[in-house]
Amino acid sequence: MNILVIGGGGREHTLCWKISQSAHCDKLFAAPGNAGTQTIATNLPIGVTDFDGIKEAVLKNNIELVVVGPEEPLVKGIHDYFLAHEELRPIGVIGPQKAAAELEGSKAFAKEFMIRHQIPTAQYAEFTKATIAQGKAYLERTAPPYVLKADGLAAGKGVVILEDLEAAKSELRRMLLEEKFGAASKKVVIEEFLSGIELSCFVLTDGNTYSILPMAKDYKRIGEGDIGLNTGGMGAVSPVPFVSKEFYNKIEDQIINPTVAGLKKDGLPYKGFIFIGLIKVGEEPKVIEYNVRLGDPETEVVLPRLETDLVTLFSAVHKEELESVTLQIKPETATTVMAVSGGYPEAYQKGMPISGLEGQEMIFHAGTTIKEGTIVTDGGRVLAATSLGQTREEALQKSYEKLKAITFKGMAYRKDIGFDL
Repeated sequence: MNILVIGGGGREHTLCWKISQSAHCDKLFAAPGNAGTQTIATNLPIGVTDFDGIKEAVLKNNIELVVVGPEEPLVKGIHDYFLAHEELRPIGVIGPQKAAAELEGSKAFAKEFMIRHQIPTAQYAEFTKATIAQGKAYLERTAPPYVLKADGLAAGKGVVILEDLEAAKSELRRMLLEEKFGAASKKVVIEEFLSGIELSCFVLTDGNTYSILPMAKDYKRIGEGDIGLNTGGMGAVSPVPFVSKEFYNKIEDQIINPTVAGLKKDGLPYKGFIFIGLIKVGEEPKVIEYNVRLGDPETEVVLPRLETDLVTLFSAVHKEELESVTLQIKPETATTVMAVSGGYPEAYQKGMPISGLEGQEMIFHAGTTIKEGTIVTDGGRVLAATSLGQTREEALQKSYEKLKAITFKGMAYRKDIGFDL
């Protein structure tokens, strides 16, 4: 079949890489793609929310399956768009419909969902411009650190954690009255700070049943030792060594089962990935957030560990036959390390030529493009070096060796991924 992957980052390059290995894939397209996807797919210069442009490309190229990488088109209703057009309706779309995508589109919606279905999470309250006084009073009754979250999509930057009460009140004012995060912070969720170690859980569901993909742990901070500004992710490892069988069972029983059952009970149509951001508090799992797609850079360690054909899985999701496919996972450890532009996550330059990519395997492009025949940087996070090994140390050594061979002006990466494991 002909398949389209929507998106242009490291997650989408990894999806294309895995899909291209399937005997069920005839032609592969990426919209808009990047310099990495261009080697295994046909890049289409279409924006991820240009639904009319996507429709035209899908019909022109006889595409039978669409895999939606990023959250924005899902929250804006791309799946619903396909269902609303008769000629697009038979095409499989991997990604939830708009109503279910609110799990990521609104922090308040997600919190209400968790409380309704008794899914363990931090205590919270939500506030708007009209209730800012109550918000400040709520902060006064709360113990530090103070966690403030913009309700809507803020490109991973809408969460602020502060120790000082007055600073937290000022931040609440900036978010609500000055709209620091634009429309995303018209509503703000203040929640209890949870102390523990974080991990990412990935589930693929057809709306009835589910498969649990490999779990991963990512590293968000720019600085070694997990200090400095938050980024889109500086690296990841899978499996997660502190997930014992007992803890895994708790995640499935207390979180995954009630999440999938809750979606069905609430009439929220879901065919796609659920990314559950978890924190281990003592020996108990709690949900920090939901995302309605795969994470990045976790995708770069999760998909390389899949033995099962990804297109077979996607076809089963589309047909609501996921229970007929057995998920097989490689026992090896996967690691990925992200190379970023100098200055990221603040101001950085684009257009830096990249050398040393020749002959390298599992280098997933996150922010690259081709300019006058040369691969150049085109984002803050540029590429991820993924490796498999019998141990975490072996896999990490391979990832770092790959990065030593690659150069571009200002290139930086963390040398301590997995340091806390």
